[in-house]
Formats: sequence, structure tokens, C-alpha cells
Amino acid sequence: MDIFILILELTGAAAFAVSGALTGIRKNMDIFGVCILGVTVAVGGGVLRDIILGATPPAMFQNPIYAITAIAACFIIFIPNVRNFVLRSSILMLVTDSIGLGIFTVSGAMRAFETTADAGLFLPVFVGVVTGVGGGLIKDIMAGNTPDIFVKHIYATASIAGAVLFCILRAFAGRYISMLAATGFIIAVRLLASHFEWSLPDCRAFMVYLMSPTRERGAIRLSLSKDFSFQLILYETH
Repeated sequence: MDIFILILELTGAAAFAVSGALTGIRKNMDIFGVCILGVTVAVGGGVLRDIILGATPPAMFQNPIYAITAIAACFIIFIPNVRNFVLRSSILMLVTDSIGLGIFTVSGAMRAFETTADAGLFLPVFVGVVTGVGGGLIKDIMAGNTPDIFVKHIYATASIAGAVLFCILRAFAGRYISMLAATGFIIAVRLLASHFEWSLPDCRAFMVYLMSPTRERGAIRLSLSKDFSFQLILYETH
């Protein structure tokens, strides 16, 4: 494997493992549970990617360095002094999760191009998104949480946009520059979305509108607030 991609993926595995470990710690799990969640986030998306692409057995079973990296990160996070520090940090989980999302989305899309002669656009984007969000999805289900991709500010959407950007840039800028640019884009979108509380419209405003006795005279408007977050506003028409 290309050393550049290996380093990138190991960085993503460590970042995702920290994110998963923090979830386990906040759920008061023991070291075994913390490691299971960390490894699941770090390699779960890659396993799904390899299954989709027909690359069996998945890479994590052929090369245990990914799981070892994830376990090492989990043990470091579980050290009392380190654990106390990271639990006081409100941004560490966001940053590590964003780094993992960016790296694995791009590496997944790149793997689709490498294993398929005529990959097109849909397959790399789909595989990239599955690689980026798959591990976190499994982790959230195991931890009893609503998966982040359904509720968190611009999560899967950032992955989709970054995968599309990578596919476009790859044709003009080469794979290394396009991978770094798309990864940086996804990380930036996730951090900005969290800071400005960007989110996609949910169904609550629609339900309020439908259940309102004045709905015949009302209307729903989608607006962009001053902090750039989308809002669904129910207002009366006259």
C-alpha cells in the first residue's frame, strides 16, 4: 500500500478510535467496552467498504495495524489523567470525529477507484460515505444512541460533499492533492457546522404546521438565519 495512504488511514483510525473511546467513557463503560467502541469506529467503515467492493477478507483482518492503532489510542485515552483532560474538553471529540470522517471518506472513495476499472461517480461517493460514517453508525447503535448521521449538524452531508469534491479534483489535481483538499474540506465543514449550528430542516416544523388549527391560513418558509443556519418558520398569511 502507498505509504501516504497508510499514514492517512492510520491517522484516521486513531482519531476515530479516540472519538469512540470518549463515547464509551461517557457511558461509564469499562476498558473492554471502551476499546470495542473505539475499534468499531476505527475499522467498521473499512469493513463495510471492503465488503461492498468484494475485497475479502477485509483489510483489517489482513493487516492488524489498524486495530492495533485503535486499541493503543483507546488505552491512552483510558489513562486517568488523560481521561480527565479529554472529558473536560468540549471540542476534542468534535475534532477527532471530524478528522476521522474526512480521512475515511476520501480513502474509501480512493479505494473504489483503485478496485474498479470504470468506477464513475456514484460508486466512489457511495463507498466513501459508507467508509466515513459506517463505523460511527455501528458504534452509536452499540452505545444505544441515535446515530449521528441522522441528527448531528451536517454530518453525512459533509461526507457526501467531500466525496464529490474528491472525485472532481482527482481528474485535475492528482490523488494526493485531491485527497488532502477533500479531507480538509470535510473537516472544515464539520467544524463550521458545529460552530454556527448549521443543520438540515427537520420534520418538527412541518408537524406543527399540519397539526395547527390555522394551517389553512398559514405557510412554511425556509430561511437562512444570520448565523447561516437553516430554519423552518411557520407564519400566518393574511
